[in-house]
Amino acid sequence: MSTNQKSLLRQWHMLRQVPRAPAMITVAQLCERLADADYKVTPRTVQRDLKELMEVFPLQPNEESKPFGWSWMRDGAAFSLPGVTVPEALALTLLQQQLGHQLPPDTAAALQSHFAAAARTLGTVGDQVPSKAWLGKVRSIAAAQPLLPPVIDAGVRDVVYGALMADRQLTLAYRKRDVAQPAEYPVVHPLAVVQRGAVIYLVCMFADYADVRTLALHRIAHAVARMEPARKPAGFDLDDYVASGQFGVVAGAPMRLRAVFTRQAGEHLYETPLCSAQQLEALPGGGLQLRATVPNTRALVWWLLGFGDGVVVHEPAALRAEIAGMARNMAHAYGQSQPV
Repeated sequence: MSTNQKSLLRQWHMLRQVPRAPAMITVAQLCERLADADYKVTPRTVQRDLKELMEVFPLQPNEESKPFGWSWMRDGAAFSLPGVTVPEALALTLLQQQLGHQLPPDTAAALQSHFAAAARTLGTVGDQVPSKAWLGKVRSIAAAQPLLPPVIDAGVRDVVYGALMADRQLTLAYRKRDVAQPAEYPVVHPLAVVQRGAVIYLVCMFADYADVRTLALHRIAHAVARMEPARKPAGFDLDDYVASGQFGVVAGAPMRLRAVFTRQAGEHLYETPLCSAQQLEALPGGGLQLRATVPNTRALVWWLLGFGDGVVVHEPAALRAEIAGMARNMAHAYGQSQPV
């Protein structure tokens, strides 16, 4: 980045900080705010900038106060400066990275110019600037094995999100797994979208049915928004729906789980409980006994299997038998000679 670019960005940000008279800001305060925005300059530089800018913009010094303050003239023309500061650019970039697939179409479209401005701003500062360097210091890592996200048709996503925001019905063509022709759903009532790992789901109801269903967004082949208003179940709460274990694939009623973990495998449960009412007891032999009432989901089974021999399930008996059967099958499979 050239020296002129750096100066322009600094002066642009400084102009945004100057209030309209009778309010004022001192040179020391401007230095602090510029430093907060990753522009570290001396008071002498700020004073020089202000004097140069005063020749172009309706700025005025207040020399009657100690220390001197600066203001926009009370009757000066209104002035608006587009663009974003470096910290704002950082926030917008993180927003785009983390929530890009969860924004409704109108919001996403409205923010595109801001995202582009953020990219330009970050592109004009060096990698050592703290706000830009922050992008290389933070990562969000999935608890499970990370997978590449499926490809979502942008047009379909926009139609679905638009109908959801407007509480309108949809007509969908949906590709079920291992089925050649998409299934037609003439009337779909969208309720919410939920992202689980790399997959985004549409929570919805079909036609006149009362049960709540989920559709993987990437499997929707075609979507048409209808004019009729969508309906929702009385008392439907998205957080309650997620907490019920629906996205872990519910296999039955909630269960009372009792399992013994090795210390190494289960110690994280002290800091990240399985549920708010879990009981974790240290055993004389060094293990940790867990008691918790949890949704009966396939995700729970997969989570337990992920600990290998670091956990033994004792209750419920059906879950213990299921996992024991899986362990026997795995032992048999691994005991076979390797395929050529």
